[in-house]
Amino acid sequence: MAIYKLKEFKIKWGMVIDLDKCTGCGACMISCQAENNMAPMPDATDKLYSMTWMLVYRLSNGKPFPDHDIAYLPRPCVQCGNPNCVPVCPVIATTKDEEGGIVSQISPRCIGCRYCMAACPYRARYFNWHDPVWPQGMEKTLTPFTSTRPRGVVEKCHYCHHRFKAAKEKARYDGRDPNKLDEDDYTTACAQNCPTGAITFGDLMNPEHKVAKLAKSPYAFRLLERLGTDPQLYYMSKREWVRRQGDNYLEHEPTKGV
Repeated sequence: MAIYKLKEFKIKWGMVIDLDKCTGCGACMISCQAENNMAPMPDATDKLYSMTWMLVYRLSNGKPFPDHDIAYLPRPCVQCGNPNCVPVCPVIATTKDEEGGIVSQISPRCIGCRYCMAACPYRARYFNWHDPVWPQGMEKTLTPFTSTRPRGVVEKCHYCHHRFKAAKEKARYDGRDPNKLDEDDYTTACAQNCPTGAITFGDLMNPEHKVAKLAKSPYAFRLLERLGTDPQLYYMSKREWVRRQGDNYLEHEPTKGV
């Protein structure tokens, strides 16, 4: 059960990922790494030491052929409304206090204690074991608006926060209210580059945004919802067995939704 109650926000940036559209291609993972300046790992197959803010999990219904079925579940940070990672940080390197409800990660403050990693029930935080090293010439592809991080700090998805800042700055330049961004003003790299349109991003509190409508679908669900973490990341699937794997259902319990 979450132990930290934070303020409510008028704007909540969130995602809905349609698992019936996801093909597991990994474009979201690559887009995230490129956008957020993650260097190629010496051995990307070593998941204990590799760095990625977005993982794609393979789900199976466990049935033999011809009834066998699979699904792919992309999982960035779920941006909890009641994040367990925030109150355990001894140096306030992670917060949830900016309008928009994004759980921040302030790398220069992080001392690498990894309390946040232990507290996160989604395993959405990663310890950086390596100094970033890019192959010769590849350093020219770095995103100039987000930092690189040294080894010894914890990293996580922050919904491409530099894009959020850029969208607000553009709105001010255009004479618009930066707290009333249009749906197309701000999106994440993973949502932008998903080839099947499985990832929808926007303001969950704005009924005009597509993401707010999808989150209310009877086929929508959130991971480990009964922990009380109130994630701002929703999934949806018309397949009951997929929705059922999203939470700790007992065998006799009916599945939420249709």
